Amino acid sequence: MQHLCCPARRRDQIRLMTLGKLQCGAALAFLCLTTACQTGFDPAMQGGAAGYDAIALPPGQPLPTSYALRRGDVVSVEVFQEPDLTQTKIAIDNGGNLNLPLIGEVQAAGLSAAELSQIIQQAYGQRYLRDPKVTVVVNDSQPYTFSVEGHVALPGVFPHTEGMTLLAAIAQARSPTQVAKLDQVVVFRTVDGQRVGGVFDLDAIRTGSMADPLIVPGDVVVVGYSQLRGAYRDILQAAPLIGVFRPF
Repeated sequence: MQHLCCPARRRDQIRLMTLGKLQCGAALAFLCLTTACQTGFDPAMQGGAAGYDAIALPPGQPLPTSYALRRGDVVSVEVFQEPDLTQTKIAIDNGGNLNLPLIGEVQAAGLSAAELSQIIQQAYGQRYLRDPKVTVVVNDSQPYTFSVEGHVALPGVFPHTEGMTLLAAIAQARSPTQVAKLDQVVVFRTVDGQRVGGVFDLDAIRTGSMADPLIVPGDVVVVGYSQLRGAYRDILQAAPLIGVFRPF
């Protein structure tokens, strides 16, 4: 003999079945999202030992050892015993030039103060002065910087110092957060006008099984790249990453 459930009990069973289905669906959705977040970095990115080749500087190109003048820097140009030609606190314009009496525009950006002194000295000596003596002094300079983004306690732009490494750069940003993916730390760099990048494993670097790569001015460090890949999709499409990072 088949027993029939009362209407109230039947409604409770339906509610339980519906709730179970919803919970199961939510669990599956969460699993899908979690899996999507763990798909790894873009195929154009290089990791492991190859990561040190991607952001390698061109052969023979040294790391910066002296300050290179940049747009916005303020300098003084002293021409010995020529007060009319001496310029006090003149800014390098947006084109990277200085506009000086008699000789006009002189390219300054990218040069050291000593190199610029020689160029100005030669320009005056060719047409206007006999054996001129020129001294360029940097009055107000723009610091070299790098940036750290992603899952760190204090993302931002930081002043670069000579010998800066990846671990030191991340320490400037108060170290990774608890949810950071330490095996997916990306360093973006511009080499010969191309955007390149390498993927590094912080744990491997900390244990000494991988070298701690140098960071150069202008580098962008992103911690936990897999969760930030959307932010760099346009960059990857516009300038595909090539090569990887050699230890210097």
